[in-house]
Amino acid sequence: MITVTTIAEVLAAGDAARARGGTVGLVPTMGYFHEGHRSLMRAARAANDLVVVSLFVNPTQFGPTEDLGTYPRDLAADSAAATAEGVDVLFVPSAVEMYPDGMCTTVHVAGLTEGLCGASRPTHFDGVTTIVSKLFSIAAPCSAYFGRKDAQQLAVVRRMASDLDLRVDVVGCPLVREADGVAMSSRNAYLLPEERSHARALVGALHAVADAVAAGERDAGALRDLLVARVTAEPGVRLDYAEVVDAATLQPIDWLERDTLVALAAFVGSTRLIDNIAVSFDAGTVSVDRGRTPASTDQVG
Repeated sequence: MITVTTIAEVLAAGDAARARGGTVGLVPTMGYFHEGHRSLMRAARAANDLVVVSLFVNPTQFGPTEDLGTYPRDLAADSAAATAEGVDVLFVPSAVEMYPDGMCTTVHVAGLTEGLCGASRPTHFDGVTTIVSKLFSIAAPCSAYFGRKDAQQLAVVRRMASDLDLRVDVVGCPLVREADGVAMSSRNAYLLPEERSHARALVGALHAVADAVAAGERDAGALRDLLVARVTAEPGVRLDYAEVVDAATLQPIDWLERDTLVALAAFVGSTRLIDNIAVSFDAGTVSVDRGRTPASTDQVG
């Protein structure tokens, strides 16, 4: 693996791989790698000749009171993890490299970004789509790998790539959970032991909804009420949102009859966590994706 800091070096590596007839896989990250990140690297490694992982804590997707300055960082550990997963290029640019003249251009995806996390983080997704569009421009043509834990981000990025005719195949990879069920996140490092216990209420609430769907419940309002009740009953947890939405449009629904996303965000102590489950309808069969444990993370779709 080589570690590079400039856009020109990534362009050169991608061009060289394609000149040899190879394909490029991109994994955009903000670092502090956990098993979820590593599962994306493995998916990219299995399908491509050159794997590029970007590591950039993007300032434009943090709000003025959010944790940009304290976001966890460990370049040495990240480099070791990427090497172990067979990554070819670790791209670690500076903010000046990515935004040399400041910000005059912003990419905005309307509709998909107003609800869910966009309601409480109104500038977040413009920062995400702007930096991801830059990374896509640098790596394309390529496949890009994103985890389904950030389900709204995945939907937004897919729509952006489609609307702008970017030469990128956006691949969604399974949500990965810790052994106790908590969705893997770099921000889990902020949780104190007692808070970690409270955080399990999020996945517990989602499992209750999944069980209700499996038992035949299709009323979205009833499922949302169940989700809210289970989360708000847990001490130390403050609900940000709990929603049952169409998986494609991210708009609230009244009844489950097509692919559905059940998503929530909550503050555990001062740490904001997100989680979700996906309900799929296929030829009359209903299935619920509750996420994967590390032993079974390598499915993609």
